[in-house]
Amino acid sequence: MCLGVPGKIVEISDKSGLRMAKVDFGGIFREACLDYVPEAQVGEYCIIHVGFAISLLSESDAMETLDLLRQMGVFEEELGPEPTQ
Repeated sequence: MCLGVPGKIVEISDKSGLRMAKVDFGGIFREACLDYVPEAQVGEYCIIHVGFAISLLSESDAMETLDLLRQMGVFEEELGPEPTQ
């Protein structure tokens, strides 16, 4: 399955001319391209699909979606196992 997963932008950088972000998916960090949402800023939530941020959303919508993905059992399928504390 290939879902769009919400995450929080924690860092923005330039990589070979592309606007890139470090995105936090509840403790799992991945890199994503921000070229489709150039208005995105650190601290905002976005939907990531195959390595690209495709839209912005509110924190409450992001948390609700992440919770639903965990309940459905597809969170690990999309991002790998959650880190242990």
